[in-house]
Amino acid sequence: MPGNILVVDDEQSMCDFMEIMLKKEGYDVDITLGACEAIQMASSKNYDLIIADLMMPEMSGLELLKRVKKNCPHQDFVVMTAFASVESVKEAMKEGAIDYITKPFKVDEIKLVIEKTISRKRLKTENENLKKQLKDNYSFDRFIGQSPEIINLKKLAKRISNTDSTVLIRGESGTGKDLIAKAIHAWSGRSSGPFVAINCAALPETLLESELFGYRKGAFTGAIKDKDGLFRVADGGTLFLDEVGNTSHAIQVKLLRVLEDKTITPVGDTRPIQVDVRLISATNADLEAEVKAGHFRPDLFYRLNVIPIQIPPLRERADDIALLVNHFVDKYCRRNNQPPRKLTPEVMAALHKYDWPGNVRELENSIERALLLAKGDIIDVGDFPKRIFENEPESVVSEETPKTPTLESIEKAYIYYIMKQTGGKKAKAARLLGIDNSTLYRKLERYRMNDNVEAET
Repeated sequence: MPGNILVVDDEQSMCDFMEIMLKKEGYDVDITLGACEAIQMASSKNYDLIIADLMMPEMSGLELLKRVKKNCPHQDFVVMTAFASVESVKEAMKEGAIDYITKPFKVDEIKLVIEKTISRKRLKTENENLKKQLKDNYSFDRFIGQSPEIINLKKLAKRISNTDSTVLIRGESGTGKDLIAKAIHAWSGRSSGPFVAINCAALPETLLESELFGYRKGAFTGAIKDKDGLFRVADGGTLFLDEVGNTSHAIQVKLLRVLEDKTITPVGDTRPIQVDVRLISATNADLEAEVKAGHFRPDLFYRLNVIPIQIPPLRERADDIALLVNHFVDKYCRRNNQPPRKLTPEVMAALHKYDWPGNVRELENSIERALLLAKGDIIDVGDFPKRIFENEPESVVSEETPKTPTLESIEKAYIYYIMKQTGGKKAKAARLLGIDNSTLYRKLERYRMNDNVEAET
């Protein structure tokens, strides 16, 4: 059925007409001649719309509207009047009526008013349901942890969610910066708008610029048509800039302009475009040190750092490890249709002692691997990577490295050495190696070193 409608009018002929006409349109229709009965009906049944005459002897339509709205504030109302009294209509609209119909009316007109009103209600309901679903999917409760640091972090993030202030989320790689960003968006007034994320370290400068700000046809070779950048895509919502510390000075200048003027200029264009975007940034870099070294603009840093959120590494909240382990075991058992599994006390003790340089991401990956390798219901030491029990990373250069090394093995070993020297900071390692970030990412993937170095970034 398209919807449930209650018609209230003291004239039987009008009620009969409305009932026949609306039922033909597929609506479920109830009618009543009395306003008092209408109040009882409205309290016992959920109507998509109530249509009431303004001038009735028992009680005016305006009084009926007020009394129904008192008990059910979200009830949609359309009023009818044969007198076209401007003042009475104004008063009804002021009290919450959605629209009005003037008698005598054309059938097509009332059909349009009713269709528009019910469509609006359904869109509103769908939007509220989507918001609720988004909040459930990206609830702050999904950020697992009961340590005092995590409780305070979630309280702060939730408190600032409904503002438009820029947020800078700081923490080591794998701590869950993206989860906090998504939760802030889901609990904000922009939750019905898009959430768009980009990793600034994954693209070279020229590509990052066109991705963020868009470009015009003919701006460069291959630009065969206009393309909206991510700022336009995120209009009305939130843009999450992950690893913002890896942006070049040219990109930083453009980001500063967005924050100051709320405008962007696509590549190949000269006309600024207005955008309405909340910016949330994240970094695992020491931006204060980058500012002192001249690698990051101080004015942009202060603009991004209006509300700083620091996520502690897992090694500083070891009390949360048991909670996280239980969460991931349950998650992957359900995902893979496996029976519940348990970890031996020896394993749990080792997981608490391990430093987790890759933080929650490393823990999750280790649990997923263990569940896939485990042969029974008990997860034991042999199902986990050796480094967890040896408390040191597995060597990338193994005993199988040839005595006469190849160019590839030398490059592999050197990249691993530089990554160790920089503490796993990929941007710094790329600079020392003389290659851009995307090239380093490809080489890490090629040599299957991500499991080793991501745990330190």
